Parts: sequence; C-alpha cells; structure tokens
Amino acid sequence: MVIVGCSCNQSKRLNERVTLWRNDKIPYGTYYAHENLQRIFPEASIINHKTSPDPYQKASIRDAFGQYDDNVGKTCYLIIANEVMPDDKEIEGLIGLVSRGAKIFISSSSIDETLLDSLQLKTSLYTGFYNSHDSLSVQISDPVSWKESTYTYPGKAFDNYFSYLDSSITTVLGKNEDGKANFVKISYESGGAFYIHLAPMALTNFFLLHKENKAYYDQVLSWLPRNIEVVRWDDYFRNSTRGEGKDGSGANNAYKALGWLLNQKSFAWAAGLLLLLLLLIYLVESKRKQRIIPVIQPLRNASLDFVKTIGRMYFQRKDNKDLSHKMTVHFLSYVRNRYNIRSSVMDEDFVKRLTYKSGYDQQAVQALVYDLQFAQDAPQVSDHALLELNHKLETFYKYA
Repeated sequence: MVIVGCSCNQSKRLNERVTLWRNDKIPYGTYYAHENLQRIFPEASIINHKTSPDPYQKASIRDAFGQYDDNVGKTCYLIIANEVMPDDKEIEGLIGLVSRGAKIFISSSSIDETLLDSLQLKTSLYTGFYNSHDSLSVQISDPVSWKESTYTYPGKAFDNYFSYLDSSITTVLGKNEDGKANFVKISYESGGAFYIHLAPMALTNFFLLHKENKAYYDQVLSWLPRNIEVVRWDDYFRNSTRGEGKDGSGANNAYKALGWLLNQKSFAWAAGLLLLLLLLIYLVESKRKQRIIPVIQPLRNASLDFVKTIGRMYFQRKDNKDLSHKMTVHFLSYVRNRYNIRSSVMDEDFVKRLTYKSGYDQQAVQALVYDLQFAQDAPQVSDHALLELNHKLETFYKYA
C-alpha cells in the first residue's frame, strides 16, 4: 500500500528514450514521420526495408529492388538512426545505388567517417550525443523561394554540423542555430543524390508535434523529387553497426536484451539446462493429485414435474368435459379472490361487475362467460372448443 501510494503521488514524467523507431509514439520515436510519408509522396509505395544495402553492388539491380528495378531512379532510401555506421561493402552499395539514380536521405548525428570522406564532408563532433542541450533550433531553406525558416522545441538536441564541405558539389539546405550547415545535398550526374541531415531529433514526434514544427518535416522532404515512386524506410541501420546482420537478423540478435549473454557458452548451457529442468518439473507436477470432484445435480422442480404429469394424464384420457369444468372452477375462484365478485351465478350482473372491475372489454367478457356456460351444459366438449376456451382464459388472465 505504501508503494502504491508513493507511485500515485509521482507526477507524470516524459519518456526520454531515444529510439527513432517508426512504431514508437513516445516523444523521441518517429511514428509521425513514418505515417506522413504517404501524404508527402501520395503516388509512392512505402516499404519498410530491413536488409543491408550490400546487395546493391550486385551485377543485377533486380537482386536489390525486385519488381522496382525499372524505377530505381525514382526510388528514395530513407535512413533515420542514432548512428549510421556501414562497413566498406555497404558504403559501396549505397554509392552504387546513387550512381544508378536513386536518392538516399540519411538523418543521423553520427555518420561513418569513410562515407563522409567519400562525399567530401566532415562533421564537428564524433557523435551528436556529446551535444546534450535541452533545446534545439534548426533552419531550413524553402525549395522554391530559398527563404529560411527557423523551428525550435524544448527537447534534446543531439545534433551535429559540418565543419567542412566541398561547396562545388554540395548544396546547403539547412543550418543550426549558429548558422552552420547541418543539412546538405550532394548530387550525382546520374540524377541520384545524397541528402545528409545531422539533426535527427528534428524528425521525432516531440519536435514535429510542437507548435507549428510540422512544416519543417514537409520542407525537409520537399527537397526530394516529386516523382518518387518508391520510398524505402530503413530499419537496418537503426540496429546494425558496421555490417552486423546483413540479412537483417544478425543485427537484431546483436541488440536483443540477452543477445550478449546468449553468446556466452556457459550461460547458454546453463539457461538450456534450466529450461529443461522446468519442463520436467511441469510434466511431473502437472499430474492431478486429488480425486475428481463429483458433479452434484441440481434439485429438480417437483411442481413442474407434477404439472407435466397431470397434463399428460388429461391428454391421454381425453376427458375434455372434466378439464373444462376444472378450468371454470379455477376462473371463478380467480374472479372471487381478485375482484371480490360473487361467482355462484354467471348472469348479466356478473358480466357487468367483472367488466367494470377488471377493465376488460365487455363483449370479450360476455364471449368468455358464454363459452364457460356452454362447456358446463354441453354433454361433451370437443378439442377445438377446449382450445378456444383456454385461449380466451389465457387472454383474460394476461390483460385483465
């Protein structure tokens, strides 16, 4: 109770985990960015890409894009991660992809130096996590007017900037609050291009949903061509470091919570034996140790059985006359007890008094009394007459 009480008194705290994961709706996830890709590229197919770009350097581009090989020039490869550290073969794959006309957008504060060197770029910080300010301010140029707009938010910065770039092949698209480039474009003669963005926090849910910052996301992606037909959202580099997990599985295994422990042989054997022991215990102890509890049948309704027995008896005897007599006696007793009407004689006065006290239709009462008297006077009562009498009685009991 003390623990629950203390927990209730705690104020709601901001989830500060930086995941940049497309399915995370936490402040530093990228759910908004992923879900709005279709709005930015309405004619494009959105694909979640989980494999290494190493296959891109194969002889046939079909191995990399499958059915989209003919549209490689209209393909965008979108990478948003805390760090992008491809190995040499993956770098060759990325560059080979751009040389075929594709566009690669990388948003990360920490990018492999080999990849940056190949693009004639250098960053100021080894990783943006050294910049732990509690606010971020970025500028972006409009793709049409080149007018600069500034956007800020009171969250983590974790950004970086370029300390060197080759202005002859590089176009500056965005800057940080100090006016230093943090978003650039390197174009290739093939029509392909690298878009390098060093402020991934500006693409998180927290930043984009703060005030009017959604416009920043629109302007950043507006630098990509409008004729994009395939957008591949990368899930590989968010977990992979320098080629680990080229098939998309190794990288995930390397970053599982127990990944490192399971790689230790002693621990793996101990865990396996423990699971085997638990399985044996379950198989032995799951046996029932007490006798089966017998099913106790509920008490039968004797009154209902009695009524059914009497009904079957009258049905078998076909004594309609006696049954109509008992129905008449029951009716008169009901009228006497409920409406306090003398019922020894069913005359005109009886009909008027019963109509007045019960509120039942007078003609219906007269028809009911007539059938009762007919059943009493007739030597025999047919099945049809008995059913008609029963119907009128049931209607009277229901509505009177």
